[in-house]
Amino acid sequence: MYPVARSLCLRGGGLTAVARGASFPATEIVQSIEAGKPGWTAESVLVAFIIRASEAQRKINCLTEIMFAQALEEARALDAEFARTKKIKGPLHGLPISLKDCFKVKGYDNTIGFTQWVNNPSDVDAEIVSQIRAAGGIPFVKTNVPQTMLSFECANPLWGRTVNPYSPHHTCGGSSGGEAALAACDGSALGFGSDIGGSLRIPPGFSGVYALKPSQHRVARSGTVGCVPGFEALIAVNGPIARSVTDIELASRVLFGKSDDISETLPPVPYRDVTVPKKLKFGYYKTDSLLKSSPAVQRAVQETVDALRKQGHECVEFVVPNVIEAARVFVALTSADGYKTLTSHIGPDPRDRTLFLVTLGSKLPSFIRSFACWAARTFKGDEAWATLFSNSHPRNVSEFWAETKARNEYNKFFHENVWGKYDFDGIICPVNALPTVPHGGSALLSPLAFATSLYNVVDHPVGIVPVTRVDQTVDVISEAWTDPATGGPKGSPIIYANMYEGAKAAYDPVAMDGIPVGVQVVGRPWEDEKVVEMMKVVDGALGKRGFGPGAWAKKA
Repeated sequence: MYPVARSLCLRGGGLTAVARGASFPATEIVQSIEAGKPGWTAESVLVAFIIRASEAQRKINCLTEIMFAQALEEARALDAEFARTKKIKGPLHGLPISLKDCFKVKGYDNTIGFTQWVNNPSDVDAEIVSQIRAAGGIPFVKTNVPQTMLSFECANPLWGRTVNPYSPHHTCGGSSGGEAALAACDGSALGFGSDIGGSLRIPPGFSGVYALKPSQHRVARSGTVGCVPGFEALIAVNGPIARSVTDIELASRVLFGKSDDISETLPPVPYRDVTVPKKLKFGYYKTDSLLKSSPAVQRAVQETVDALRKQGHECVEFVVPNVIEAARVFVALTSADGYKTLTSHIGPDPRDRTLFLVTLGSKLPSFIRSFACWAARTFKGDEAWATLFSNSHPRNVSEFWAETKARNEYNKFFHENVWGKYDFDGIICPVNALPTVPHGGSALLSPLAFATSLYNVVDHPVGIVPVTRVDQTVDVISEAWTDPATGGPKGSPIIYANMYEGAKAAYDPVAMDGIPVGVQVVGRPWEDEKVVEMMKVVDGALGKRGFGPGAWAKKA
């Protein structure tokens, strides 16, 4: 525990007395402070979360920059102002806020895991940080990310590895991994991350918390550090990670459509109240044609569908059209310079092994890459793997433009063949084919991220709702499940083999027992507020199931 947290704990009467505030949703914390309930002040709440965050750091190693002292000054100033006016500063008044390490905070580093970026504190706050402070929020920690923020794990040579709150042998996901893991441990009232291929969705799915990936241009991006400045073929978005849907809504109301930065290309569209039909029409799929989802993941989708049907909602199973093209476009665009800019920041640091497969194709001579793809097609019959691997290489400007056009064409194709064909209100689908992966597992399993990156290619708003936990007695790999005659395995044989075969199988329901499994709740472009409302519907239909504030403390 950090010294300031230890002293505050002693002064506050011990961990039990001071940590109660961390067991409430953000919305209730603000309401309690505003109501002037005894013991509820910005400082006392911050102390509670400092202790929880410190405890989380000791157990899962999720923090980078520590801003406790500054945060305490801000909390005391809020309390003094409230004592004088009896009015809260804003809708986030007194909430301890955590931030993914990519957000600039004045006076602190934003290293995102690179040793070359150490001791270079920012002289400004990111736009989102300024908005948080203006609404009364108190930034108090920054959280860990994977090297280059490209992996869906969470380790780098500078800060080390963040582990899953429910298993020290598995990843919490990435790249907003430290953020989701901290939230799962009740170490933050509200947090913020970013997403360009699943970074705001995979970690919450792996850690059992809620999140929202907004549409592009709903939340300010200025002051967010990345590895490839100027890359706009797939635009990274910022969004909230929380322990309840109501807290996701709270954050969205604060951030949507707001910016004081004249360089920010953000439409002035604030959060809009919407009413969803009493009977919603959901499309759903339990797996896609790239790779068959694990039993635990399929069960999570099915349980969600069953719960919605019991509430009178219509659920229609469908097949994602030509998902391999969306994956191909994602690979083609992100590898357009051979990952030269992305990896240039690594410098003298050892390269994390999770970058192995994702960057391998672009490093190989074209004839070797072509031979590998020919072998995959000829001996494994793996057209999917060969297509993706063959498209991971540098491109000239004309080729890059062609892939940008292909992105636009797939976007139109998806809209016509999903929304236009079925007229869904929303889509329920897997976050990933696996509930999580063992540390280092994504070195050969990076294509699993296409379950989320699909919705970056088509720019759809997506919410994450935790559903269930892996059950070693239920989520087994049966012969019926793997038998091709009964529908499995499907998709890429090479990736499938990496997932389910060998001495160290990536999917092991015994080792994963108790790890959370969530679903994506997908909406049409610009219907972010409707996604939040559909998240409420899904969450309500599923009922009490052991997620939210205090859930991690009860896991044993």
